Amino acid sequence: MVTTPVTSITFEEYLTYDDGNGFHYELVDGKLELMNPPTIEHFLIVDFLDTAFKAEIKRYNSTWLSFRESGVRTGRNKSRLTDLCVVTLEQARELLNASAVFESPPLLIVEVVSPESVKRNYRHKRSEYAALEVPEYWIVDPLQAKISVLLLEDGFYEETVFTDTQQLISRTFLELRIVVEQIFTAGNLNQGS
Repeated sequence: MVTTPVTSITFEEYLTYDDGNGFHYELVDGKLELMNPPTIEHFLIVDFLDTAFKAEIKRYNSTWLSFRESGVRTGRNKSRLTDLCVVTLEQARELLNASAVFESPPLLIVEVVSPESVKRNYRHKRSEYAALEVPEYWIVDPLQAKISVLLLEDGFYEETVFTDTQQLISRTFLELRIVVEQIFTAGNLNQGS
């Protein structure tokens, strides 16, 4: 992970920061951290889940929205980029003409693990999302072929790990019917071979 030459930046400055290179950054304790571009597997997994969430939202006739790569403010000078998050219509309206960085907790956040994001997803984001009171956080880990679903209970996450043909259980999407291998198969371009 590369930290840019900018030595210190506030959350407000981060919301309008543009160095012209098109890269994505997270704000961590006032410093910009460059996010590596995702892999194709990562994109395919996020696309699969985004499609599933949108189908459930439509089926529920809900006003929730599913967004990719939106930000979530997790501290005074801290903002994380999510792979996928589900928010209410009211939360989205608050940011209609502003940077898509939510300051109130999304209903659900999904992060897909890559080799350079293991500690960030399992430790840092886990504690930051719990402190923000995000009710449900999924860690999708293609490196270990498992999905950790973390549900907020009394300020801490209770973790359930799902693998192989186990069906995921979501508090946000109570009727979601997806098994773990479907998600990892979606990220595999060789699935039809």
